[in-house]
Amino acid sequence: MLEQKNISCLIVDDEAIAREIIATHLSKISNINIVTSCSNAMEAFNVINNHNIELVFLDINMPEISGISLAKSINKDIKIIFTTAYRDYAIEGFELQAVDYLLKPISFERILKAVNTYFEVYSEAKKNVSQEAKINDFMFVRSDRRMIKVDFDTIVYIESYSDYIKIHLANKTIVTRETISAIEAKLTKNKFIRIHRSFIVALSKISSFTNEEIIIQNKSLSISRSYKTDVLELLKKF
Repeated sequence: MLEQKNISCLIVDDEAIAREIIATHLSKISNINIVTSCSNAMEAFNVINNHNIELVFLDINMPEISGISLAKSINKDIKIIFTTAYRDYAIEGFELQAVDYLLKPISFERILKAVNTYFEVYSEAKKNVSQEAKINDFMFVRSDRRMIKVDFDTIVYIESYSDYIKIHLANKTIVTRETISAIEAKLTKNKFIRIHRSFIVALSKISSFTNEEIIIQNKSLSISRSYKTDVLELLKKF
């Protein structure tokens, strides 16, 4: 295996023995740092929001939220290696640009091959960041017990309420239990700006602004003191 930087990994599987097997295999491979393992998608989502995860070994068939749904909802810079006992999901897995698709029981040789493939894919991804961003101009969020696709171009502004947020679209509002910082990390950087610890706005939807507020769809949103300098510098460039 070629010299590479350490990669932060997450293992997600609802079966404890499956997590242990993958962890044992990965412990034998240099440059792999297992941050933790999770038994379900919601645990994994919280870990991803609070750690710099680069690679996820992800089971597909899990209760409540499947691995496929989780993969669709996370930052596309995070690479996925699917692990499953079922062949039926292979096509959908690769449509999500998974690095590899491993069938259980997983041997050490097979997981080593997948990790080596990851390093090749990682290198390619670094070369194609701008192209990737254009292709994936959307995100999935969990609302009403389902994963909902949100196109970035439809977002007007995002509003935070403690442990949940409201994503205001032109014709409806989506409520999801997530932090505003986690959502901010998924957004296309040159299309949105954080103006307050509770607000992110779409630049194209701003109708007017002052030093204290932004008007968007006839609604006034305050620019907080801590964000004011960066916000005004950016807006005055347009």
